[in-house]
Amino acid sequence: MMKRLPSLFISHGSPTFALEPGRLGPALTELGTTLPTPKAVLVVSPHWRELAAEVSVTPQPETVHDFRGFPEEMYTLQYPAAGHPALAQRAVDLLAQAGWSTKANTEHGMDHGAWVPLMHLYPQAQVPVFQVVMPTDLDQESAWRLGEALAPLADEGVLIIGSGSLTHNLSEVRFGSTQEAIYVEAFTDWVGGAAERGDADALRRALSDAPHAMRAHPTHEHFLPLLVAAGAAGTPLPKARILHGGIEHRVLAMDAYLFGDAT
Repeated sequence: MMKRLPSLFISHGSPTFALEPGRLGPALTELGTTLPTPKAVLVVSPHWRELAAEVSVTPQPETVHDFRGFPEEMYTLQYPAAGHPALAQRAVDLLAQAGWSTKANTEHGMDHGAWVPLMHLYPQAQVPVFQVVMPTDLDQESAWRLGEALAPLADEGVLIIGSGSLTHNLSEVRFGSTQEAIYVEAFTDWVGGAAERGDADALRRALSDAPHAMRAHPTHEHFLPLLVAAGAAGTPLPKARILHGGIEHRVLAMDAYLFGDAT
């Protein structure tokens, strides 16, 4: 029987993270070489949102360039990982058993919240990938429950990834800026401390209790994948290992959190 896999939260930053690895990219690549090789990767990303908890079951998901205004090179990038219809259907069944309204989706490709960080974690695209939608009505408690519903897959060889952003105030993004906004550090230190302690209650309260939470996340969709990843990690919540990614474009914190044993 395969050892239970950890779960992972990744700050995917700007789509240009695909070409500009910064500090986090090499850390993800190293992690990918030390983790047990998964049968598949499951990604929950804020760039696929629907009313129901859909799961992509396509055998060869398309690389979707769901962004505008970036360098032309961005639109030529491909991440040719296969899908995994059988494990994706298993996710459909688990969500239905947990009371989620869910269905299989045969058309959705990989949005950039999935393929951009995976270009660093598994550069050869050698691990199959499928996605679970992030329901539009998700909040802090239901995001945790979504992770809990998917958690059995970690015992079945699936690496569960919540892909979002530790901070996400796009109105304050300044591309190329080397100046870091002070509030970003205060928010990330608070959340990172809760994750390192394995403090599930604090993480679920972060959007109300952490310093500068409203400024760090004027909307919540990029923070909720962290709670999905934490919810999938089991009870009690394992103490997280932080992969430090620094702060890009003045306000985008790029840390990743690994919940569970990576060996």
